[in-house]
Amino acid sequence: MTGEAAERALEAAVAQSLFCDAVVIMGVSGCGKSTIGAALAQRLNWQHLDADDFHPQHNIDKMRAGTPLTDADRMPWLERLRDELDRRATAGEPAVLACSALKRTYRDILRGGAGAVGFVHLRANREDLVERLTGRNGHFFPAALIDSQLATLEEPDADEGALIAAATEKPERIVERVLATWQT
Repeated sequence: MTGEAAERALEAAVAQSLFCDAVVIMGVSGCGKSTIGAALAQRLNWQHLDADDFHPQHNIDKMRAGTPLTDADRMPWLERLRDELDRRATAGEPAVLACSALKRTYRDILRGGAGAVGFVHLRANREDLVERLTGRNGHFFPAALIDSQLATLEEPDADEGALIAAATEKPERIVERVLATWQT
């Protein structure tokens, strides 16, 4: 077996050894969910999904206008995400989802399907988030909404089994922590 083939075989074995069918990288906007999600998905050779791609246009327009989403706005979106995770789990297609999942009830919806879902919470302080958001181009979420997300955020309780990581950690370090924590 060549070095490259051996590396792919090892990555496949690592991916199959995780306890879950999906990993949700969660936290407020600007914490690095998409960056960490893409890095983890690449490492596991899993599909990377970004919850922003599942928002109905109404939600995007509302956020772009600087209006925070309500629970009523989020419920159909969360159910759509859960259905996608369900579909993938049933098909044997594990995924890494970048999703705010700000409240426990939101996380309960995401983990309410057929597959096992694990969460990684990227914790960040307001100053770092504002700096990241003001430096980001081409995204519909304005920095002005960060306070509403921080007010909505319910950090995962111990019984949720979420891995907590500092958003300022290097992406590679967070990925290594996920693998070290959740490998069987």
